[in-house]
Amino acid sequence: MTIESIIGALIIGLILGLLGKLFAPGKQAIPIWLTLLVGIAAAFIGTWIARLLGVQDTPGIDWIEVIIQIVVAAVGVSVVAGMYGRKSVS
Repeated sequence: MTIESIIGALIIGLILGLLGKLFAPGKQAIPIWLTLLVGIAAAFIGTWIARLLGVQDTPGIDWIEVIIQIVVAAVGVSVVAGMYGRKSVS
C-alpha cells in the first residue's frame, strides 16, 4: 500500500462516514468525528472485502467497491450509534 492509496482511503473514508450516516436507518445521535472515524474504517474494511471477492479492480470507477464501502459504513454507523447511545443505569 502506497502513501497515496492511504491518503486516498482516508479522504474517501471521510465521505463514506457521511454517506453511511445518510443511508443508515433512523436517527444516529453520534458526533461527527465518530461518524468520520467509522467512515475511515469502512473504507479499509470495504476495500478488504472487495479484494476477497476479487472486485477491487474494475475498469473506470470501482463502483462495486464503493457500494460495498457505503454498506459497511451504514452498518458501522448503526452499530456505533447503538453502542454510543447506551447509558449505564446504576
